[in-house]
Amino acid sequence: MLTYDVTLDRVDVHGAQARCKDACIAIDSALDGRLDAFNPAELLLAAVGACMLKNIERVAPILKFQYHGVHIAVHGERQDAPPKMARIAYRIVVDTDEDDHRLALLHRNLRQYGTVYNTVTGGTQLEGTIERGTRTSLQPGDYNPC
Repeated sequence: MLTYDVTLDRVDVHGAQARCKDACIAIDSALDGRLDAFNPAELLLAAVGACMLKNIERVAPILKFQYHGVHIAVHGERQDAPPKMARIAYRIVVDTDEDDHRLALLHRNLRQYGTVYNTVTGGTQLEGTIERGTRTSLQPGDYNPC
């Protein structure tokens, strides 16, 4: 069984840090929010997207699926009572010459074998699409390099 460990430390009233391995992420734990850090809900959405990206890296060689790039946009809707993420929707854009059947096969594998995906879908409505395209076909604001 694989195990994972992350530590978090409060920095001040404006935020915290999460650490694992040699990585560190600024966490927005401030009551009034921060623009320069992910809040917990955004971290969850990022984890869902990262899970799909990691699975593309894992299953593409197995499926012999050829692609040049991937963009994933994830959207969450929070309900107030009880507070939880009620719905998560995603859009995967893959720069590929593979046919529609192969693209659907890739999507099926992402949904079937994703650790975070399967964890989240157990308690949240999680749905999305996969399509062929390039960065130039994305809507303005969908891609912003760090």
